[in-house]
Amino acid sequence: MPRQEYFDTAIKPERAVLVGVITPDEKEAQVREYLEELEFLVDTAGGITEKTFTQKMTHTDRSTFVGKGKLEEIQAYVKSEEIDIVVFDDELSPSQIRNIENELQVKILDRSNLILDIFASRAQTAQAKTQVELAQLQYLLPRLTRMWTHLERQKGGIGMRGPGESQIESDRRMIQTKISLLKEKLKQIDKQNETQRKNRGQLIRVALVGYTNVGKSTIMNMISKSDVFAENKLFATLDTTVRKVVIDNLPFLMSDTVGFIRKLPHHLVECFKSTLDEVREADILIHVVDVSHPNFEDQINTVNETLKDLGAADKETITVFNKIDAWRPESGEEAPVLTIEEFKNSWMGKHNSPAVFISALNKENVEEFKQLVYDKAKAIHTARYPYDNLLY
Repeated sequence: MPRQEYFDTAIKPERAVLVGVITPDEKEAQVREYLEELEFLVDTAGGITEKTFTQKMTHTDRSTFVGKGKLEEIQAYVKSEEIDIVVFDDELSPSQIRNIENELQVKILDRSNLILDIFASRAQTAQAKTQVELAQLQYLLPRLTRMWTHLERQKGGIGMRGPGESQIESDRRMIQTKISLLKEKLKQIDKQNETQRKNRGQLIRVALVGYTNVGKSTIMNMISKSDVFAENKLFATLDTTVRKVVIDNLPFLMSDTVGFIRKLPHHLVECFKSTLDEVREADILIHVVDVSHPNFEDQINTVNETLKDLGAADKETITVFNKIDAWRPESGEEAPVLTIEEFKNSWMGKHNSPAVFISALNKENVEEFKQLVYDKAKAIHTARYPYDNLLY
């Protein structure tokens, strides 16, 4: 019997174009970096980016985000190349989405909607699924009128306007009711998680934090010998994973948390604050940095700002510069790989004390990293439980 072929029935990835605006408040290089990150988000969601459009403007257009000429340029490309989706790097208003859709006649997403879509596909536990659904409904609520634009074609028909409005109001009430139910459900989940945290006893808590895709899950697997999902995608981890770790004879708890990102939708941050309780209640934060990323300094600032918003900026923090095996100088030129000592003597080591430089993938300088975590955890344990003779 001949082998059956499935290639024709496979779902083809959606082809996308990206759109960004360069305003006087932002440097062109910065916007380019945002769009590169947006392309990575599209890739994570399963799409393929075909082209990127940018426009310099003093401020975005209230009606169509970009100018009329640029929109016509995008329209021509979308039509000629049969593009499926156009993704904007900033959050669009309901009217902007409606106007752009009318012009381009394809699916329109903004950065917030794209991130929500990725979160929805990644959520595994009841808590993560509830948080994502809540954020999606909060995003959808002010955009309900988009779903009823088909009524505009029937203007003048007797009785057409009223039913449309009442249907929108009905949907709005349903969504508001669902939002209330989801918030109550999250409260119950938070209570259960709080009870679990209290039952963990006197163990020191260590939390991995950092920008998305910097290697937190790989470090978690390396140090706890567990099997936490890790891949080269944004937001590979949504659910906080907690493992018991023992270094020498000192046990402590380590948690792997959702990665941070620039321009993260506000309502998504609010929904996931309960997930980040592990960060707020941690004794030590391990701030993981992808030192091979060309803009890791901006990523550090984004994480620090997020920690500040969470009220966790003043915690004991170890900065771990990961992926030293992939580091390259800013010039991009081929250069000898730096030694650990050379990394330590750089501004990275001097301005981020205590700091350690590792390659979690290649297990390089891991012992120094473990020793630093051990020393910090031991100091806190000794100060908190001075009469504990079971350790050391």
